[in-house]
Amino acid sequence: MELPELAEMGRRAKAAARKLAFLGSAEKNAVLLAMADALRENVEEILTANARDVEAAEDKGLKKSLVNRLRLTEAGIEQMAEGLREVAGLADPVGEGEFWTRPNGLRIQRTRVPLGVIAMIYEARPNVTVDAAALCLKAGNAVILRGGSEAIRSNIVLSRVIAQTAEERGLPQGSIQLLERTEREWVQQLLRMNDYVDVVIPRGGAGLIRTVIQNATVPVIETGTGVCHAYVDQTADFAKAIPIVINSKTQNPGVCNALETLLVDESIAENFLPLMAEELYRHGVEIRGCRKTCAILPGAVPATEEDWPTEYLDLILSVRVVQGLDQALDHIFRYSTKHSETIIAEDYSRAQRFLREVDAAAVYVNASTRFTDGGRFGFGAEIGISTQKLHARGPMGLRELTTTKYMIYGSGQIV
Repeated sequence: MELPELAEMGRRAKAAARKLAFLGSAEKNAVLLAMADALRENVEEILTANARDVEAAEDKGLKKSLVNRLRLTEAGIEQMAEGLREVAGLADPVGEGEFWTRPNGLRIQRTRVPLGVIAMIYEARPNVTVDAAALCLKAGNAVILRGGSEAIRSNIVLSRVIAQTAEERGLPQGSIQLLERTEREWVQQLLRMNDYVDVVIPRGGAGLIRTVIQNATVPVIETGTGVCHAYVDQTADFAKAIPIVINSKTQNPGVCNALETLLVDESIAENFLPLMAEELYRHGVEIRGCRKTCAILPGAVPATEEDWPTEYLDLILSVRVVQGLDQALDHIFRYSTKHSETIIAEDYSRAQRFLREVDAAAVYVNASTRFTDGGRFGFGAEIGISTQKLHARGPMGLRELTTTKYMIYGSGQIV
């Protein structure tokens, strides 16, 4: 059954995208800066709506880590405003390109153009409402936003503030829209609106991403479920390894680039694991270990087969003792979601082998998986981290929200 309201949103977005594609950088940047000011001017209303969302989430008994992802503060809103200003300062990818001339005199130009209409489906974090709108706008796209029901009040206020500001600054109606209905059938139709939507980007947990992929007829850019691994090699420097693991796991456990599984070479396990566990326990981390891990760490909970492919998004870490690099690579090959993987090793050849053989969007040597982020990579911002291989892979910034078009200049040539 077609939902006329949603179809109308699609028509508005498609009409808006046609105009946004030709906006100059200065015009887009002015709108983004005005949106940043509008957020600061509406802090109280945003926080009031967010407090209602947080209260409802706590009443439902949502995990503390999920509630924390939902919660906004005045400082957090200022960060969102600063994010808008940062996007305004980024280079505009639209219009980038190159020329070449063929032997027959044809001049061919390849140039970057917007994708068109992007449907962004996400969970929990209300800041994604602003981040996604900013990136889509700067890359010349219209966006239809559909956040999770747990953040609906926050998202309604945030989207209204930035959409109204955009329209007041001359952007076409429909440039930024929020799907306020949370019923499943509305999302199902959005995923099949091929006449209006050019691409869907899901951002959230494994269940959300799986649902989008299985039900969409619109092209999907799959973003990251992150079952991220760290392998501590027999040549590892413990002074590097322990802080890297702690940072990867505990700095923000509820995100896709957080560490979920620790693999330790058996030749160092008896020396390394007690030191590592002491720090993990100090940070409140529950260890779920293989048989060998539990023999070394009596406080560890025995891991089950279900633990290895699980993205905990919580202070839980699965730990396995492996028989060297080969078994570590085998484990990662079997359970990785192709997001972010790291090796802690001092041996150059072993580190290079890990870099070559691990199939993931980001592969590290002696660094935290938490660096897989558009800002950390120097992109300024990201709309998500793609774990697929077509169109985009890894942190998706402005360039990944564009495609290419060929423009050919002739003087009467025929084949």
